[in-house]
Amino acid sequence: MLIKTIFSGFGGQGVLSMGYIFAYAAMVDGKNTTYLPSYGAEVRGGTANCTVAISDEEIASPVASSPEFVVVMNNPSLFRFQNVVHSGGIMFLNSSMIEARPIRGDIELFEIPANDIAKGLGNEKVVNMVMLGFFIKKTGLVSRDGVEKALGDAFSLKGKAIVTLNKKAFMEGHTFD
Repeated sequence: MLIKTIFSGFGGQGVLSMGYIFAYAAMVDGKNTTYLPSYGAEVRGGTANCTVAISDEEIASPVASSPEFVVVMNNPSLFRFQNVVHSGGIMFLNSSMIEARPIRGDIELFEIPANDIAKGLGNEKVVNMVMLGFFIKKTGLVSRDGVEKALGDAFSLKGKAIVTLNKKAFMEGHTFD
C-alpha cells in the first residue's frame, strides 16, 4: 500500500529533517520510500516542505497531489495544505504555533503543543523530533527502532549529545497523549 505524507513549516523548524528521518526509518524497516524536499530561496524563515512516500512496492512518483497525512508546523502551512490532504486523511498540527484550525470537516485532526514540549526539554530546535514522535505513534507507519536508527545515523557527525537530545525529543512526542 502506498502512503504519502507532506511535512510543512518555516525553514529552520527542521521540517526537511523530519521528512528525511521518516524516509530513512522506512528504509530501515525494509520499505520502499521517496523523499522530495521543497523550500524557498530564503530557507530559514521561509516556507519549507517535503513529501515522503512509503510503500511495500515500487513507487512510481514521489509527488503527493492528495496525501493521506499532512504535518503542519505553522499557520501558513495550515492554509496552504489543508485543502490538499485526502478526504478522510489526517492532519497533524503544532498547536504551540498554530492558532487557526482547518475549515474542513472531512479530515481527522491531531494536535500537539510541540514547541512547548521542546522548550521543556531545554532546546526548541528539537520541535521537529517531538512532532515526528507523535506522528509515528499515531500512524504506526514505521517502527520506533527504525526511527532511532535513522536518528543515530543522521546526526552521528554532530555528536552523541545531539543524537541523545533528538532521541529524547522523539520519545517525548511518541509518549504524548
